[in-house]
Amino acid sequence: MLEELALPYQVQPVDITRNEQFAPAFLAISPNNKIPALVDSDGPDGQPLALFESGAILIYLAEKTGRLLPDGAARYAVLQWLMFQMGGFGPMLGQAHHFLRFAPEPLPYAQQRYRAEARRLYGVLEQQLAEQRFVAGDYSIADIALFPWAARHEWQDIDLADFPQVQRWYHDVAARPAVQRGMAVPA
Repeated sequence: MLEELALPYQVQPVDITRNEQFAPAFLAISPNNKIPALVDSDGPDGQPLALFESGAILIYLAEKTGRLLPDGAARYAVLQWLMFQMGGFGPMLGQAHHFLRFAPEPLPYAQQRYRAEARRLYGVLEQQLAEQRFVAGDYSIADIALFPWAARHEWQDIDLADFPQVQRWYHDVAARPAVQRGMAVPA
């Protein structure tokens, strides 16, 4: 999002393998000890603003700049697909990542459950993208939120060839220079 908006920023990596997300300084920004988090030194009324949760950060940046979140009915189309990512696509695919790639021992029920849920969610996205180029019409914060999860489709045992509209969308979004720069952060 920061690359799409061409906003200046400084990355502060948080090494979760070293439990840096539990450091008091980070918890002051993100009390749920999760990344991403953002501190805008030029927040509302010129005061610093700390935000956690990717959806809140995306909405804030869109509203601050007046970009990637339209007005009127189109706004709610974007917000519902952002909520789809935050409430389903992200959390369920995160569980698929854990049980299919990182669990210390195979758990067949969990693997089957999250593999099936991943396929179902990709099917919902497939149906939506059959009607338009981007998730909510024009490129928006909904696409920005969904893309990084789709970028790990192999971790979810998803073959994008099974979802041709998602595959088309994935390649369209991946071709954006700002997305390429953003996906490379931190290097």
